[in-house]
Amino acid sequence: MESLRERKKQRTRDALVRAAVELFISQGYERTTVDAITTAVDVSQRTFFRYFAGKDEVALALVEMTVGRVVDAVRERPPHEAPLAALRQAVLEGWQTITETVEAVVPLESYLGMIRVIEATPVLLAAHLRRQAEIEEELARVIAAREGLDVDADPRPRLVVAVFGGVMRVTERHWTLGGDMSPADAHALTSRYLDQVGPALLGNWRTA
Repeated sequence: MESLRERKKQRTRDALVRAAVELFISQGYERTTVDAITTAVDVSQRTFFRYFAGKDEVALALVEMTVGRVVDAVRERPPHEAPLAALRQAVLEGWQTITETVEAVVPLESYLGMIRVIEATPVLLAAHLRRQAEIEEELARVIAAREGLDVDADPRPRLVVAVFGGVMRVTERHWTLGGDMSPADAHALTSRYLDQVGPALLGNWRTA
């Protein structure tokens, strides 16, 4: 059970993320300062830096929360599942939990708005892509361990994670730009895209 101190720290951290996201969306990343974020929460800059190394880290905090959940979910999948099935089910069965994790801090629309800010801000996009590469490497090692493989000798764990990561990026882009797409719609889209991986890669795309 969390102590009162831990709960207070989590509330402060969540408040900083919430304020930062609102400011990034409303006035842009470059125009938002750490001072503006701390003023919105009524805490000192010293407090901010207890939780985040800088403005870029708080900007990516929501994404970090979601990818962390996915990695944990893959670790917990039944050992008999094939690698792509384990990745697929980790996302689809954990969808509600991931959504609730985000909504405990900000509305889902704010999360999508923050994704748009990241994609439009070169420094954030670079950091986001770098972090995605790190997460894919972590997932590849989890898959390799599940299958009893040496991740550096057998390319399959990294290949399957690369394909999975590509599908998730395409899905995220559709959801972010999809206007009124609901979480249920995004869940269905993710499921459909993951199910199409085999046919998409192996099939003939040309029409007669």
